[in-house]
Amino acid sequence: MAKLDITRPEIILFLNEAYEKEKRTRSYWVSKHTAQIQCAATLDREPTNYYEEDVIKHTMIEGMATITRDHKVASRNRRKVPIRDVKKIPGIESLRHEHSIIDLGVGNAEEDPRLARPDTDLSLDPVMRPVDPKAKKIFLKPKPHFGREKYLHVRARILPENRYYLPECVNWDHGWRLCDTKMLGKAEYGRDWVLQKTLRNRVGMTRDPDHYKPPALVTYTKCTE
Repeated sequence: MAKLDITRPEIILFLNEAYEKEKRTRSYWVSKHTAQIQCAATLDREPTNYYEEDVIKHTMIEGMATITRDHKVASRNRRKVPIRDVKKIPGIESLRHEHSIIDLGVGNAEEDPRLARPDTDLSLDPVMRPVDPKAKKIFLKPKPHFGREKYLHVRARILPENRYYLPECVNWDHGWRLCDTKMLGKAEYGRDWVLQKTLRNRVGMTRDPDHYKPPALVTYTKCTE
């Protein structure tokens, strides 16, 4: 809502009338309720001389009946057998049940003995799969042909799903265990070495396919016969 321009004469007249109306309304209300205002402002009731302890004691006495009633109801409910929908209530020993790496089917206890743990063991599952012993021996050989850089180069050539049990970063979500899918095929718009395949073809160079030709346009011709 735009603000009023109080410098305009019509706005000044409107505000003056509004203020006068508000003043008359307030004066009428005060004159109408003068007796009630005076009664509320004057302390004419008898003093009781109550202390804070008396008020607290009165509240506690009134609540004793409720405490006694609730105690009887609670004692009767404690003797009842609780109604349960399951035979066993899962506890701490069931946290890893059907949620471990072996249950998910991405690991094997024979290949990695670290996974052979009871369900009561709540330690974290290993993140990385066991390293090939041949790759570990790269650290023990001298440089420059072996060492840390050679080890990282060898490990980089292994697929991430063969190094880790689960994706550890976001860019692994694209293509994670892609070899498991049955929808593998040639990319529709991928690179195609047409010239190389044509030159190395066993039958030699061939003509362009029919769909390479320009479309035939239908035109009207004048009949000469």
